[in-house]
Amino acid sequence: MRNRHIQTLFASFFRKDRLQKVVNEEFTLLDGDFVEIVWNQEKPKGKRPIVVLFHGLAGSVHSPYIVGLMKALHAKGYACVLMHFRGCGQKENLKQRAYHSGDTADAKAWIEHLNSTYPNNPLHAVGFSIGGNMLLKLLGEWKEQTPLHSAVSVSAPMRLDICADTIEKGFAKVYQKHLLKPLKKTLLAKYKKFNMQELLGIDEQRVKQIKTIREFDELYTAKIHGFTSSKDYYERCSARQFLKDIRTPTLIIHALDDPFMTPEILPKSDEVSKFVTLEVSPYGGHVGFVGGFFGVEYWLDKKIYLFFSTFHRYQ
Repeated sequence: MRNRHIQTLFASFFRKDRLQKVVNEEFTLLDGDFVEIVWNQEKPKGKRPIVVLFHGLAGSVHSPYIVGLMKALHAKGYACVLMHFRGCGQKENLKQRAYHSGDTADAKAWIEHLNSTYPNNPLHAVGFSIGGNMLLKLLGEWKEQTPLHSAVSVSAPMRLDICADTIEKGFAKVYQKHLLKPLKKTLLAKYKKFNMQELLGIDEQRVKQIKTIREFDELYTAKIHGFTSSKDYYERCSARQFLKDIRTPTLIIHALDDPFMTPEILPKSDEVSKFVTLEVSPYGGHVGFVGGFFGVEYWLDKKIYLFFSTFHRYQ
């Protein structure tokens, strides 16, 4: 499929996989809030390697790319667990804040908890879209202290400012409208529990009028998370500047036809550490990469498994 929008939309409309059995838990964070955790099938036994997954903006355990990868890796002997970002599971989170593209603290706490709870189980991680940006930033912050054996980032918006501009143009505005709907719904729900008008300086009607991701980030994301503006948030949280500090074997997968961003987001050679492999495809859309000659093949599932398998053998 050589159309960026078909690549991007195909899995959402036609991939109908479901997880047959899950184990749910809540992980309490240092500030008293929580994130919802979902294990596929069961928690790890023996020395089975663990893969931690991070979804994209407004995603969840029901996102087709999460379900598909969990099932594919489980079939290869991996224990898979998804950490929902705050408020993206079944329950509303407990704070006025939510999550953002550079919010590494929750993921760091969860991975370190796994490392101490399952010390004999090798840890790997996969992040999709903003989950991929967050993961890359975390790896750069960790440097040599990383508990992960390897990591994969897929379709990460490594320059958030460029992505915010790109999604405001052409057909990409359809994606923007789709993504804004759950974000605004979650924020409006917070107005029922907290005095958000006092915190943000805008009322519910103003929230309903938000038209762009950048506007949402300016009025809510930046302000509630301690940034001076959306520009400040984008500059401090874009993952590209952290790639040179990564000391974990890391695969970055990106498509040049990603409709959410332009090739400008890609790092230059001197911005990437020797631990990072950048694999760029001319086609694939945003978290798409659908192929196959005699049937549909979700290339990401196989590629991610093969990357992880180079670091240990487990069957």
